[in-house]
Amino acid sequence: MKASNNGCQCGAAPKLIFPCSGAADVGEIADRAARKLTREGAGSMYCLAGIGGGVSGIVATTEAASKILVIDGCSQDCGKKTLEHRGLEMFEHLRVTDMGMEKGESPATEECVATVAARGAEKLAT
Repeated sequence: MKASNNGCQCGAAPKLIFPCSGAADVGEIADRAARKLTREGAGSMYCLAGIGGGVSGIVATTEAASKILVIDGCSQDCGKKTLEHRGLEMFEHLRVTDMGMEKGESPATEECVATVAARGAEKLAT
């Protein structure tokens, strides 16, 4: 795995972030929060489609992660279900709609993204 420009990972197992990037506004918030967390060095956004597709390298890297955060936009929990379907069950889970944002009524503002990212950073730090 390529080290980010946010500091040396020095062989340490990565902290991976899998966002829902769904079509709804809450999916956009989840995606942008994951990108913000990656920029801030809290973890590295990773490929949810690769998990769903069973891409061996992506699955192996995920299995070796020190921490995994799934950020779902809504109660459909597509990200969570994708990891579980692949047999990955040791992860933190965050749902945007559980933070007072409603699907179809929550523009992806910097404030919404920052709220989700802050909660995600807490989960990655514990």
